[in-house]
Formats: sequence, structure tokens, C-alpha cells
Amino acid sequence: MKRTVLAIAAIAFTVASCGNATDRIKSSDDSGTETMMEALPEITFAEEFHDFGEVQEGQVVEHTFTFTNEGEGPLIISNAQGSCGCTVPDWPRQPIAPGQTGQIKVSFNSKGRAGRQDKRVTLTTNAVPQSKVLNITSTVIAKDK
Repeated sequence: MKRTVLAIAAIAFTVASCGNATDRIKSSDDSGTETMMEALPEITFAEEFHDFGEVQEGQVVEHTFTFTNEGEGPLIISNAQGSCGCTVPDWPRQPIAPGQTGQIKVSFNSKGRAGRQDKRVTLTTNAVPQSKVLNITSTVIAKDK
């Protein structure tokens, strides 16, 4: 009989403890989510596409994409990756405060790339969505041999 009473008491204690912990987790998650959602950065570009037009093979061309953090929290660009070795991005490594602007310079080396070229730079950020793609294009005119 004592074992039964002790078992019931232990179960009741466990259920009561879990219920309180669950309530605490829910209440902290709700307020934390709202705070985090309010502090998210938002990256907006003046343009996401650039056409270099005709480029002579071997020429290195550059374009600067300008963006603004239109969100509530600091924007961090953790990575920028070109679609191939001929496309090289240079991006700010420090956080961009809300309302501030920044620039991403993209260099394209046309050596050995005759013909139509469509390249991408994929950014990884702390904004939603976490990735953003910038596009460049050109027509590379082959050198006369």
C-alpha cells in the first residue's frame, strides 16, 4: 500500500513539475520570438542584376551592387560566393546597422570565357531569407588568334 501511495505521489509530482516547466518554456519562447522577429535585418538592393554588355576576352570588369539594411537589427553578410573562379565578390565583413548602406564589388575575369556569360554571386546573411543571389552577365568577344 505504501508503495502505491508513493508511486502515485511521485507521478503527480512529476506531472506538476513538467507542466510548470512547459509553461515557462512557452512564455519565454513567445516573448523571445517576438523580440527576435522585431530585430531582424532586411537586405534590399538598388539592383540585383548587371549586364556588362560586350567585353573583350581577357578583360577584367567590375560592378558595385549597393544595398540598404531596411530591417530593425544589424545585418551580417557571413559569406559571398561566386558561381565560378572567374567571378569574385568583395563584401563588407562588419555588421551593417539598420538604415545604413553597404556595397558588394563583383569582379569578372573574362580570360578564356568567350561567348555569352551568366554568373551569380550567392550571399549568406542573417536576414530572412538567409540567401540572396546577385546576377551578372556579358558577352565575351574572343581574341583574334
